[in-house]
Amino acid sequence: MEVSNALKRRRYDGDNQMEAEVDLSLLEALEKSQSAVDLLDLRTLKKLVLSFERRLKENIEARLKYPDQPERFADSEVELHEELEKLKILAGAPELYPELVNLNAIPSILNLLSHDNTDIAIDVVHLLEDLTDEDVLEDNDEPARILVDALIENNVLELLVQNLQRLSDKDPDEMSAIYNTLASIENMIKVKPAVAELVCERTKLLRWLLGKIKLREFDSNKQYASEILAILLQNCPANQKRLGQMNGVDVVLQAVAMYKSKDPKTSDEEEMLENLFDCLCCLLMPLENKERFVKAEGVELMIIIMKQKKSAYASAIRALDFSMTKYPPACERFVDVLGLKTAFAAFMDSCKQEEQEGKLPRGVGRAPCGILRGSRRERLLSKFVENECEKIDRLMELYIRYSDRVKAETQRLEQLELDDLEMDEEEKYNRRLESGLYTLQLIAVILGHLWCSEHPQMKARIELLLKQQKLTKNDIKDILQEYHDNIGDLDGAEEKERALTRIQKIIASF
Repeated sequence: MEVSNALKRRRYDGDNQMEAEVDLSLLEALEKSQSAVDLLDLRTLKKLVLSFERRLKENIEARLKYPDQPERFADSEVELHEELEKLKILAGAPELYPELVNLNAIPSILNLLSHDNTDIAIDVVHLLEDLTDEDVLEDNDEPARILVDALIENNVLELLVQNLQRLSDKDPDEMSAIYNTLASIENMIKVKPAVAELVCERTKLLRWLLGKIKLREFDSNKQYASEILAILLQNCPANQKRLGQMNGVDVVLQAVAMYKSKDPKTSDEEEMLENLFDCLCCLLMPLENKERFVKAEGVELMIIIMKQKKSAYASAIRALDFSMTKYPPACERFVDVLGLKTAFAAFMDSCKQEEQEGKLPRGVGRAPCGILRGSRRERLLSKFVENECEKIDRLMELYIRYSDRVKAETQRLEQLELDDLEMDEEEKYNRRLESGLYTLQLIAVILGHLWCSEHPQMKARIELLLKQQKLTKNDIKDILQEYHDNIGDLDGAEEKERALTRIQKIIASF
């Protein structure tokens, strides 16, 4: 657009170079309005808003009067740009945000996100990012809430995403605006977590993010898109289901498949890959998405990644863990495509033990829980008998290691209580889980499944190892009983009852 180019020329310096990559417009506004900054109060705010509204009105009138003559309204657009820059100084006084809302300036500012000149819309994006910046809003909870509520009430989410769809990564200014659009959305989510679901319900942001992570080329905006997607999916079943219905499981699998046989080249790219796996694991929470994962051959892809032993190795194990949790078809597929061989090889790999020991028991442990009968279970159990029950030896080695860690943490917590630091039972239990109790419980569950198999060689091996460590079956039963007593009803009363019955059956078998 001709007028857009005219405005951009005025924003470059004499050598036709962009202003510094870091946005220095706020600093310029501060320098130009130093007296205003010194007296940034309600009176100054009213002057700023009045001046902005005046320039906005002049620009609207000029565009209506000379719709086909950009040169006739270009000057009014430069002046409007300068007024938006001046408003950035409000980020230095977030306590005035309620007054900004009361002055009814928010609708006028947000409507400019639909301005025909994308440069004006970009100015608004940068302004919103400054006003909602996490550091600016720190210790200003109430003004932040008032501002974000006003923004949402005036359709900021819809307008930001609509503007996002007309921006291109090929233009440096627009690329920066894309980043700041995502930053503004993230900032609003931090102030009001419900925004995470609202933005997906009201806009096409999820579809835009999927399109971004599908691109083969890596850049900072692809990385940020993966991070925002992970934030939107975290602790939000509605978004997890919504993305699954949009073929999101398949798209995320395609994105991680780019790294099945290669490592990320930079730390930023490595972070993006981890974000993508976070997205995948969140997606695998709803049952219907587990089904989509299996149909899209996600189990096979994770096994391939494990075999390659690249940087995504641990993340692939984590994704398999999520996919097989409370979903037997994934466990069955895992066995059918020879996943046991790969998983047990990783489980026994001494060079990976320290790095993966907390993850591998979970990856190996889902199959016994999901495959309770038939030839697949026989194949699984046979793996524990191979090479004189070496895998049971490894399980017991990990059992002892995590048992020692949990005992040490329990003693530490008891000492804290002696020092008059009060802590309720739930908090103490959570602390112990974090120290290794969760992994210890999973190992105990695996040992329990092996014991229940009634296989004489495996039972004899477990008894021998317990005796060597001066332990008894009651030690394992105690861990299983604590696990049983703390099973929650997050997945519903029926699922809780089934889980309680399964664990009680294992306890009774010892």
